[in-house]
Amino acid sequence: MRRYAASAPVLVLILVQMGHACLDSQSAYRFTGTVCRLTYPAALVLNEKTTKVIEAAFQHARYPSIEGEKSMSIFGKVDYGLHNLEIYNLSIGRSEVELRPNEGVGIAISNVSAVFKGRFTYAYSWLISVSQSVDFEIESHIDLAINPRLYCGRGKVAADTSDCHLIFHKLNLHLQGDREPGWLKRIFTEFVSLTVQLVVKGQVCSEINSVANILSDFIQETAENFLSDGGIGVDISVTSAPVITSNYIESYHKGLTFYNNTKAVITASVFNPAQLGEERMLYFWISDEVMQPLMTAAHLDGRFVRYISGQELTDLFKADMSTAMPNFINQLLFSAPVLKVWSVSAPDLWTTPDGTHVKAMAAVEMTSALISFFRKQKECDVEVSVRASYEDKKFILTAKPLSISITNTSNHEGTLQAHVNYLKEAVEKIGIPKVLSYLEHGITTLLDRQGLNLFDIMNHDVIPQNGYVLIQMDFGFPHHLLVEFLRKTLE
Repeated sequence: MRRYAASAPVLVLILVQMGHACLDSQSAYRFTGTVCRLTYPAALVLNEKTTKVIEAAFQHARYPSIEGEKSMSIFGKVDYGLHNLEIYNLSIGRSEVELRPNEGVGIAISNVSAVFKGRFTYAYSWLISVSQSVDFEIESHIDLAINPRLYCGRGKVAADTSDCHLIFHKLNLHLQGDREPGWLKRIFTEFVSLTVQLVVKGQVCSEINSVANILSDFIQETAENFLSDGGIGVDISVTSAPVITSNYIESYHKGLTFYNNTKAVITASVFNPAQLGEERMLYFWISDEVMQPLMTAAHLDGRFVRYISGQELTDLFKADMSTAMPNFINQLLFSAPVLKVWSVSAPDLWTTPDGTHVKAMAAVEMTSALISFFRKQKECDVEVSVRASYEDKKFILTAKPLSISITNTSNHEGTLQAHVNYLKEAVEKIGIPKVLSYLEHGITTLLDRQGLNLFDIMNHDVIPQNGYVLIQMDFGFPHHLLVEFLRKTLE
């Protein structure tokens, strides 16, 4: 049972009791596996795409028909209707964004130009009964102000955009056709214009709120898909409402690995906001308590198994070695051998400023189809310090071996110390680089499949610290994500 800070707001406690894992930020720290900090320069980049989202809200909004009656001193009661209201020639001037500490985000959209078209019907009885319909257009210039409040809802960062205002600077009504007398326009212009204002404001603000929630779901789904592969996934539900300052928005996520109906638990995270900076556009803080379960899941899922044969295997043993190759290996290389390498148990992982340390017990088995029942197996304990980077759209790993020991041999061949020395050097100069090359290719392929190569990532660093890794970068927002989001929104 989790224990919550006594000072937590009543609303937070109610949400927790309702089953939502939403804590105040400081109480959430120790349950947090990953953190995302989006700084103000990143907000400006994302704001460049805001106009496209607002356009989608205007165009996707459905404007209802309105019918009613109006009393007039001359004609008596006039029945009227506004039907088939649609928007055309939409353009948006510019969008500005502001981060408001402890409040939310302020978005100002200026100089929205649009033409609304529809059909106006009216009927009255004055000497004779008259029933007519006329097409109309309304030219408009609008400013839009939205003040989204970000909160923790249904396990994700949700947005309440109910604080939404439309300011109409121009609203000109044009009635089509020559049969309608001029008095019709004079009488109904103010009324129709006011009615359209109310309808447009209500529907557009409602659609913006809907789009904001669709966008929230889309971001959450995209992030979860990015961190998932096969039966391995990561629960990135938020642990708290986001924190907003004038310089950044920061969200806190569980980062719980799940595999085969089991899920990791984080209760002692070392996160502290002071561990992140504000100079780059985007920061990701990732705890060792996220990476270790991922490593375990990959082991259990058989991700750390590799078979090597043919020319690839022969080329491996052409490495420049200071110790002589044992005769049995040299003989095997001429007997169509197959080399199997795998992790005996789940690797252990911990991070220090020197790098991410990985300690693993690996097994190597060589078999030959040409030599009946031939099988040689070795086991070794290996500890390396690993650093990661991302260059030219490729994931790169560099490793420094810290310790290598041969722990087991099979067939009781009376392993000589010279053989042990060769095997240790082979692990360092052949085995570790080969494993890294497989991991680099596999992770790059996975990242490409998830679309990372479509981002323009600049000025990035991967910084190891005690118990966590900090990733900081600048970026260009990929157009394809916006297109995909708008496609789903307008379906």
